[in-house]
Amino acid sequence: MDTASLDDGCLGYEVILRDDDTSTPRCPHGPTLLFEKVGKQGEEGKRFYACSACRDRKDCNFFQREDEKVSETRKLAREVENKRGRPPFSQQQYSARLHQFVSLPPDEKTFCQDCQLLLLAKETGTHAAHACIPVTATQLRQPSRLLLPLDNKKSNAQYLFTERTTRFLLGTLVAQGFNKVLCVGTPRLHELIKSEYPRGKANPIKSLLLDIDFRYAQFYGQDEFCHYNMFNHHFFDSEASSAVIQAFLRESKGEKVVMVADPPFGGLVKPLANSFSRISQAWANQQNSDRSCVDMPMIWIFPYFFEPRILGCFPSFTMLDYQVDYDNHSLYKHGKTGRKQSPVRLFTNITPAKIVLPLEEGYKFCTICERYVWSLNKHCTKCNVCPSKDGRLWKHCSVCERCVKPSWQHCQSCGRCALPDHPCDQSQGEVGCYNCASLGHKRKACPRKHVSSHGSTSKRRRIIKTKRQKEKKKKKTFN
Repeated sequence: MDTASLDDGCLGYEVILRDDDTSTPRCPHGPTLLFEKVGKQGEEGKRFYACSACRDRKDCNFFQREDEKVSETRKLAREVENKRGRPPFSQQQYSARLHQFVSLPPDEKTFCQDCQLLLLAKETGTHAAHACIPVTATQLRQPSRLLLPLDNKKSNAQYLFTERTTRFLLGTLVAQGFNKVLCVGTPRLHELIKSEYPRGKANPIKSLLLDIDFRYAQFYGQDEFCHYNMFNHHFFDSEASSAVIQAFLRESKGEKVVMVADPPFGGLVKPLANSFSRISQAWANQQNSDRSCVDMPMIWIFPYFFEPRILGCFPSFTMLDYQVDYDNHSLYKHGKTGRKQSPVRLFTNITPAKIVLPLEEGYKFCTICERYVWSLNKHCTKCNVCPSKDGRLWKHCSVCERCVKPSWQHCQSCGRCALPDHPCDQSQGEVGCYNCASLGHKRKACPRKHVSSHGSTSKRRRIIKTKRQKEKKKKKTFN
């Protein structure tokens, strides 16, 4: 069992992860997650089940208290709702439809934009009132450019790699000798691999796409796509997908497997890490040699400000300076409408020195750090590291004894570096436990976390505030 914080503040939730989810209630997105309320007076410790993939109740309204007894009538109603949320066809049926669609004459290949469906000849009449367009062979090989991207930021937002990023990733994997790529939420990479390394080509590269968007099932065979929820490690077509994933992870005849994952940025880190760890363990179990103590090669694509959480789950990972761009994101791309520097990075357990970042794009090699870094990431001799995380030139603070962002200044009152207009009366970044009122740790690390504490949450907050004020007075007197 593990916990993951949904909110780093004093008010929020924690996720309770369990290895066995057979008894966990289910919603249309698979097994739900168990949440615990923390820090809210009168509701601390209350647990409930909610959807693993959707953070907004408008997208998936499943809610059940942990100790709630559910009637048979309600269970039947849920089963009906879950069936309603399933794809219109099974993976096997989608594969059969694809075989029929490919055999159609070019002028009869049609895609319904309203239903987001490849139409067979007998179905065109039913969709006559819909917006239907002809489908070319190129579009059939690039479904991510044909399908409308899902754009709900709180559930299933799809941001698709630019051509530059996709080709960089593929080139990096090829240079490392990987010939099996598990694409978790990365349809553009899957498409490029299938285009550049088709079946029958010498030295082929195999690719398997795992994605929660079932629409991709109509473009790929059963050995190329699995309907998958990465937040709870759930395969919707469990038996068939289990055989496919196990066969794909098995290395033979010099094959090397790597996983590339691009989760939605609003997702919780620890549930994702739990799913990726289970894939890594499944990979280790499929090898002939003893790989139980070795992690599967991975690349996890996420914003740089999640670095502490990701490294907390995977200490062997390193964050690289490469800036990932997306075609359909207003901020995470180069250009007039985006940021000058994308905040999305690569986290990987592959040796950093082996991943060559393009020099023509402004990257350089640091011989001390033994990795490629952004051109403005200047090595600090005092910290002995290239410190920049956001693509800007950072500066060293001799008082804090660490490098900070260029816009930060050292505040004598707070005893730390922060923005010049930061509120000194709010101890941002300082710790405090709202369970036992200690300043030495946060609630998640409290040794008395599961012990009932006396007094209300508001009272413990007042105690912490008083302690912090005393600490500030001591610092001012000392300075």
